[in-house]
Amino acid sequence: MTRYIGAIDQGTTSTRFIVFDRSGETIASAQIEHRQIYPQPGWVEHDPLEIWRNTQAVIAEALRGADLTHRDLAAIGITNQRETTLLWDRATGTPLNNAVVWQDTRVDPLVAEYARNGGQDRFRAQTGLPLASYFSALKLRWLLENVPHARRRAEAGDLAFGTIDSWLLWQLTGQHLTDVTNASRTQLMNLATLDWDTELLAAFGVPRVVLPLIVASSTIYGTTNGVPIAGVLGDQQAALMGQACFAPGEAKNTYGTGCFLLMNTGEKPVASASGLVTTVAWQLGKQKPCYALEGSIAVTGALVQWLRDNLGLIRSSTDIETLAASVSDNGDVYFVPAFSGLYAPYWRADARGVIAGLTRYATSGHIARAALEATAYQTLDVIEVMQRDAGIPISTLRVDGGMVVNALLMQFQADILNVPVLRPRTIETTALGAAYAAGLAVGYWHDTDDLVRNWGVTRTWTPAMDEERRAALVTSWHKAVGRSFDWA
Repeated sequence: MTRYIGAIDQGTTSTRFIVFDRSGETIASAQIEHRQIYPQPGWVEHDPLEIWRNTQAVIAEALRGADLTHRDLAAIGITNQRETTLLWDRATGTPLNNAVVWQDTRVDPLVAEYARNGGQDRFRAQTGLPLASYFSALKLRWLLENVPHARRRAEAGDLAFGTIDSWLLWQLTGQHLTDVTNASRTQLMNLATLDWDTELLAAFGVPRVVLPLIVASSTIYGTTNGVPIAGVLGDQQAALMGQACFAPGEAKNTYGTGCFLLMNTGEKPVASASGLVTTVAWQLGKQKPCYALEGSIAVTGALVQWLRDNLGLIRSSTDIETLAASVSDNGDVYFVPAFSGLYAPYWRADARGVIAGLTRYATSGHIARAALEATAYQTLDVIEVMQRDAGIPISTLRVDGGMVVNALLMQFQADILNVPVLRPRTIETTALGAAYAAGLAVGYWHDTDDLVRNWGVTRTWTPAMDEERRAALVTSWHKAVGRSFDWA
């Protein structure tokens, strides 16, 4: 009987299950969205039980739609939204609360409190991460201090903490585990030891007994319905693997609500001097871990949605390319989408969005084009510092995510980076990376060379802009970025 690999892709807005064959082609797929819960301004939550119900439903739907059963699967991998934090009862499996999503900013006062005693980078040497509301440690501290009886019960060993990978592993296998990639995003794991750090636990007030065991990204965690759960990767690390970026210097950019740009830096973590995050890319079985530099961009696809929903400039997100192509250039208009500050490499919480360079000449087409170009400029900013930190030049950029269907954006990205931009045959790279991790653990694929052979390009955008024009555009972009500072 033909056997396949399944992948649970549990994202910020939906859960999917995709079945892949040996060549990395999609055999079956199902997807269900879940609610976004906003109890207060700046708070974002998910219902963990809804996510678990949806996970079960998409697995059943995908298998049923392709006339498959669990017996057709050699293994299942998991990839997940990172940093999202929850606590549950070890005896009953019942969550104490909704999950606190990575986007949630309720711990901003805690970030400021910690930064006053040692600065924003006080934990960067151990964790590779700056102090930010983004990561899990302060979210967990908030839960322990604000959910009734949570700290007492946690210290007694009655509660389990997890990011979404741990929650799904618990439900699927009964094991309390996490992988090194997700653990590296909690701000509680030491990058050198790949274990929970005693000093960090003390600093954040987290009892060790509440934490899962950290294991490799590609190993057998347990079984569900007789199928091994054998791979776990945070979503952006999974996309890096799905793009077959196995050599130092290979990089990918995922274009979604925001952008996440990762570069493989090899077997040693590279400390960033430019505000980038140092993270674990993966650990395959008992091999040495692989590390990456990451730059996160908060608003890219979300800017297109804003033009649609808030300004009514377009009816559908897909209309942005047509509107932007109605003009030959940006008309000297620049859009800095710092709606809630700027992420890497600026890390300016005081920045706010600006549209600069407006004249009577400017039209909706110029604003649309400036919005698309903002994604490419922000990517350039991250890549420039990434190359400097790693000491490795980027020769190509591999791209995935919803925005890569926009040819105008991809061409401008190639032009402004001055390197070719490559779109792979399979753009579901996040789920594919999780499938790869699981398949390697059970011998479905022999080694990473098999995965490299699977990777293929469907389209390449080659730079076609002269250097003088490129330099002028970048100078104006940086001028516009400066205008966004010191607003909040």
